[in-house]
Amino acid sequence: MTGDVVNLRQFRKQKVRADKDRQAEQNRISFGRTKAEKSLTRALNDKAETQLDQSKREKPDGKDKSD
Repeated sequence: MTGDVVNLRQFRKQKVRADKDRQAEQNRISFGRTKAEKSLTRALNDKAETQLDQSKREKPDGKDKSD
């Protein structure tokens, strides 16, 4: 009856490394966007904001109805 000898220090370190790898993978998914993707998003947001500003109507006297 022989059992495998396990070094607990190495086992703990291996577990910590695996946890860090898992966390790093999650961070890559959550935050890992290329510079091109970021600039495309920024450009689309700027374009949408510009179109929204162009479609706004201004009051002739510059006052709201609630005044």
